[in-house]
Amino acid sequence: MSIPSTIAEYLSCFSQELGDRILQIYPALQAPQDPVSERFKTLLRSPFAAQRLAVMGIVKRWHRAKAAAVIAECGTGKTLMALSAIHVRSAGRPYTALVMAPPNIVGKWCREVLITVPGARVFIIDGLRTPGQSGANPHGVNEVRYRNGRIVREGLHTTLTDLRLRKNSKSARDRWQKICPGPSFFIVGRDRAKLSFFWKHCYAVAKSGPCLGTVINPDTGAPLIVNDERVLASEFEKIRRSEIIGDAADDRGKNRRAMYSPLWQADGGRIRRFAPLEFIGRYMPDFFDYGIADEVHELKGDTAQGNALGTMARSVDRIAVLTGTLMGGYADDLFNVLYRLEPHKMVTEGYEWGESGVRNFAESYGVLERVTIIAPEENACSKAKVTKQVKRKPGASPLLFGKFLMELGAFVSLEDISSELPAYREEVIGVDMDEPLAKAYADLEKQIKEALEEHRGNHSVISTALNALLAYPDRPYGFGDLIGTEYDPELHRRVQFLIAQTQDLSEDFGYAKERQLVECVKADLARGRKCQIYAVYTAKRDVTRRLERVLSQEGIRVSILTAQVPPDQREAWYERELRNGMQVCVAHPRLVSVGMDLLWAPSIYFVQTGYSIYTLRQASRRSWRIGQRSNVVVRFLTYNETMQTSCLRLMGKKLLVSLAMEGKFSNEGLQGIEDDDDVLTAMARELVTQRGVGESASAVWKAVQEQHARLLPASSVLDEELREELVAGPFDEVVAVQGTGPALVFGERPERESPRRRPLVVEPDWQLSLF
Repeated sequence: MSIPSTIAEYLSCFSQELGDRILQIYPALQAPQDPVSERFKTLLRSPFAAQRLAVMGIVKRWHRAKAAAVIAECGTGKTLMALSAIHVRSAGRPYTALVMAPPNIVGKWCREVLITVPGARVFIIDGLRTPGQSGANPHGVNEVRYRNGRIVREGLHTTLTDLRLRKNSKSARDRWQKICPGPSFFIVGRDRAKLSFFWKHCYAVAKSGPCLGTVINPDTGAPLIVNDERVLASEFEKIRRSEIIGDAADDRGKNRRAMYSPLWQADGGRIRRFAPLEFIGRYMPDFFDYGIADEVHELKGDTAQGNALGTMARSVDRIAVLTGTLMGGYADDLFNVLYRLEPHKMVTEGYEWGESGVRNFAESYGVLERVTIIAPEENACSKAKVTKQVKRKPGASPLLFGKFLMELGAFVSLEDISSELPAYREEVIGVDMDEPLAKAYADLEKQIKEALEEHRGNHSVISTALNALLAYPDRPYGFGDLIGTEYDPELHRRVQFLIAQTQDLSEDFGYAKERQLVECVKADLARGRKCQIYAVYTAKRDVTRRLERVLSQEGIRVSILTAQVPPDQREAWYERELRNGMQVCVAHPRLVSVGMDLLWAPSIYFVQTGYSIYTLRQASRRSWRIGQRSNVVVRFLTYNETMQTSCLRLMGKKLLVSLAMEGKFSNEGLQGIEDDDDVLTAMARELVTQRGVGESASAVWKAVQEQHARLLPASSVLDEELREELVAGPFDEVVAVQGTGPALVFGERPERESPRRRPLVVEPDWQLSLF
């Protein structure tokens, strides 16, 4: 055997030995051959084997510690696993559980509880006010029930202020058990859970002196400076700004203790509000036995919603957090979540809460890049100016997994349940631009390239110009002039300048990508496959309305999901539109990227992707879930030799990197770790240097598809045949699966195994090790 020359070759050669050694040193809490609880038989829905293994691991983790995590990919059934873990550990005793979920899936959580846990009662926490209805917004704590496939508010109506009272009982909890002797779940949307007081900006405007007319800090009387530039009143927007004053770097040379100076304050002129979770943490610390925080990766920041997670962890006896993407590529993404779940362990490791703790954590487990810039000397008497910067880079030390995540989380991948899923395919469809559009785009690209070279490092040019290059081919009219801003040292403020001028093309002409999209959608609808279309530009330069008009002219029934639809009503919106005959839905991918099940749309189209790898991964998997009977096809439409192609190619590389960070390595992914921090910067560099020109986006996404194929083996002979058809042609590959038996409803026991269907066997080599 030849000696390995790279880490990848070494891991490939000795993977079996390394795996056996790891399992010997770190045995799983629940091995595949270990018995499972008899309580699974009492559930209304029975989990799959991989899910039962994860549930038993969570239960055993709860015997040792307070917090556990379910880190599972989209569609693997995190909700069912969390509910099953509570049901198994309760051992038939009554309990109360608090669930904090994204607002758009509160109704879904209610439905999942009612069809999973026997005898459970479900309540939605709509706020602290007296139960009732104010317009379309209910208040108080309202019981919900499952009627004719819908969640309706009926039954007990109460408030948190009433629940905290013991009245004639020994405690508030004892009083509640008399009212509800069985399991009870209280579900709150995280937007309502953190709902706190209104606030307003607090700053002054100088009326005399050298700072006349500028924004100043009321505590110091000095202008607010950020990155050596004065902040204007128009730049405050909806951001809470603050300043650290009185430190040793004071220009007076006095060494003073630093003081936090907020530039905002509570708005006493508006209605006073109290966050429900803050009320629970303060007045009901012993009321809840279990807590569940769904999509915890969105609670990683030092925000009101993130702090609500810490309040929940303090208010319950045991807590489970659910996520499909726990880490966004940076080690310090985990700091706040870990501190809220296991503060004692973080303090023992020597980390304190705040910026200093985050910095130390990143130095220990992350990748930091220190950049030193030495400016040339102006003359013989001056010293060279030295500027030092510390930038974080993607990557995390394996010690982070071993020290924190391995004991905390149960990991479940789609390959663990791939035998229950249909085929999945992603493909890139490149389209050549029409001649008038190609000329207008080339002229715009030339102007932007000149602006980038002239204003190097100006982020306003990068953001404005590159977003225009991404959006202009899909809406080549009504753009107007592209304007950037830069700091003027003489005026001491930012001034505007012209980046480029765009040409207005015909609004009535059907362009090449639109014609291709119509052709694909018609082919899908002819086979009975409804479609979900994603576009990211929905505001000033709205592409969704353009797509609606183009598709409607072809006789296709189209609906647009906008941000005007409240998150908690989006699932009902889809149901209503489907009943009204909707064939195609157009939406921003971020509106449905969390928690939504789009089983009705096995064909998904990305007209635009944006440059968020997390949004793309979440949105592309909305249809590929347990319960889907048809093969799922995700297509990316792009104009050839444009910035859209560069963006899609870079997104494919970042996706390979993301798979590598989850342990699914490929050579391209390992090499891509050294790329730029963000896609936007990489696109700007490519536009100026012409690096990457000629590299095909479809080639990169073919590598992504091959990676998926290696991870997800064929679930049956029929699926393998369909997969071969998928490769045959551009449209004939889309075949709805017919005659394959009843649909796989999440967790339901199949009536009888078909002779052609491979029996589900739990094997140690196949099953994912836990903890």
